Amino acid sequence: MSVLKNHDTPESGEIRLLLENVFHDHGVDFREYAPASLRRRIWNAVRAEGLTTVSGLQEKVLRDPAGLGRLLLALTVNVTSLFRDPGFFLAFREKVAPLLRIHPFIRLWCAGCATGEEVYSIAILLEEEGLYDRCRIYATDMNEAVLRKAREGIFPLSVMQEYTSNYLRAGGKRPFSGYYTAAYDHAIFRPSLKQHIVFAQHNLVTDTSFNEFNIILCRNVMIYFNQLLQKRVHQLLYGSLIKFGILGVGEKESLRFTPHEGDYAELDSRAKIYRKVR
Repeated sequence: MSVLKNHDTPESGEIRLLLENVFHDHGVDFREYAPASLRRRIWNAVRAEGLTTVSGLQEKVLRDPAGLGRLLLALTVNVTSLFRDPGFFLAFREKVAPLLRIHPFIRLWCAGCATGEEVYSIAILLEEEGLYDRCRIYATDMNEAVLRKAREGIFPLSVMQEYTSNYLRAGGKRPFSGYYTAAYDHAIFRPSLKQHIVFAQHNLVTDTSFNEFNIILCRNVMIYFNQLLQKRVHQLLYGSLIKFGILGVGEKESLRFTPHEGDYAELDSRAKIYRKVR
């Protein structure tokens, strides 16, 4: 049940007012997010601001643009890593890349890209498969702060060992260190990897389709939405894919019970890769 429909407690009323104000004043809609996760994140934001009530958080957000930015960061989910779920990328390499070779130009949408780890992962994979030069990758997120990090392509050097392990398990074909330069405890990815990437702000909840795509990756995003919001996003993704286009969702996500469950065929059931067939 949406927090907007739960009027049983004063707290739920405060949360409802907060989310309504964020939506109507700033165009960001969290009203249909999964209630338990949302409530936890709101209270984390309350404590992080040194406050004790949700209404106090609302007052701070309304008068402080920086406070709004911090709230959006708190409410959105930005936990990711390069080649996260290596089995997905191995399946993509083995089952999707061969299908893409017939296309003279490939549009790929990485929806909810967070700080860009998945974007650079797929760019590396496509380069190794000889496909990157004919690709345009659209990397979008609702949060401009995380998009800035994604554009930089700079990650802590301390996580490169983990990322290298993921890369190798994903079928990587080259020394992973060749894709970045180490400097001041950070790994800076090669500028050539950004050559065919467009970073842009896009809200899956409120914005419409902006192109037709051969591939859409929307992984580990919808698990935080309730069923109504998942339905809305699935309709957006379906309408944005060309026929026989590829959809990749997260390990804990599924097309079951969605409006378009029967419109896709499984390309890899374990990796959650589907092909639009009608």
